[in-house]
Order: sequence, then structure tokens, then C-alpha cells
Amino acid sequence: MSKPLILGSASERRKAILGELGVRFEVHIPDVEEAFHANEPRRTAEENARHKHDWCKHRFADRHIITADTIVAFEGKCISKPASLAEAADFLRMFSGRSQTVFTAVALSAPLGRPEVTVVESTVVFRKLTAVAIREYLSKVNPLDKAGGYDINQCGDLIVESYSGSYTNIMGLPKETVAAWLTREGLL
Repeated sequence: MSKPLILGSASERRKAILGELGVRFEVHIPDVEEAFHANEPRRTAEENARHKHDWCKHRFADRHIITADTIVAFEGKCISKPASLAEAADFLRMFSGRSQTVFTAVALSAPLGRPEVTVVESTVVFRKLTAVAIREYLSKVNPLDKAGGYDINQCGDLIVESYSGSYTNIMGLPKETVAAWLTREGLL
């Protein structure tokens, strides 16, 4: 039996999405300095996914590896994880009634192979949010470990009007992209 693939990520959401696919995997958290190019969200996500992948490849060259990075882009600028609940509330006020783009870069490689990097893009449209709605959302969801300060899969109906593209991409790992690669690799 082949060794389980490596998921290079600290994200519980990525772990859950990969788990739903039914593939055997181990989680290892890359210890890397993350890039942040304020006006280049796609580049930021891709660079971070590659850095995480390089860290994993150096340690697990003989394994299949998946790493990813998700960046929320609003008006062409990268929106990071909020540093506080107050900043998360600021983000939600800023997003109110508007749309944003979510980029997830996924780096995938076979044993001893070079990484294949794909950037998946989805759009999220927010409801018009009142101060009460923002407080209610933040009382139910921990926003501090989430790009943009929200999780579409956790009480998302309170703040999100609609979305287009991959739902799981917005969560942090585009299931469709990963499943297609796993199938090509004979792991599904």
C-alpha cells in the first residue's frame, strides 16, 4: 500500500474538505514566511502555496503533496486575516452590499515530481449588513483565522447574499480541482 499523501496546511477547513474526498493523508504544517503583495492577490496566493509546497517537498519528496493558500481580494487589494474582532467587524462593514474575489492557489505534486500550481477564483457577494448583523455573525464565528474575517460555511447565510464559482474554493480548497488531480494520480 502506498504512503498517505501530505496535506501541507494548518487549516481545519482544508483538512475537512480533503477528508470528504476519502483519500488517506497526513497533515504537516509548513513553517514558512508568508508573502504578502498588497496589490497582487493572485501572486500572493500562488507564491505562498509554492513556499508551503517547497517546505513539504524538502521533507517528503517521495509522497504526493497538496498545499494551498487562500487570499480574499477586495477592490484589487489583498485582505488578510483580521488581527482582532474589531478589525473583523471593519472588514464586514467594508464588504457590506459589495462583492469580492477569493483566490485559492493549490500546489499539487506526485512523488519526486514538480508541483503543478492552479489558481481558482470565486466571487462572493455580501448582503447589506447592519451593525446588529455584524455583531450577531461575530458572536457565532471566530473570524481571526480566516482570510477576510469570515467563513462562508459557518453561518454564511447571515452575511453572504450569493456566490459564483467553487464553494469549497471560498472555504480554502477547491474540491473539484483536487479531486480531478487525485483521480489522474490514481488516488481516488
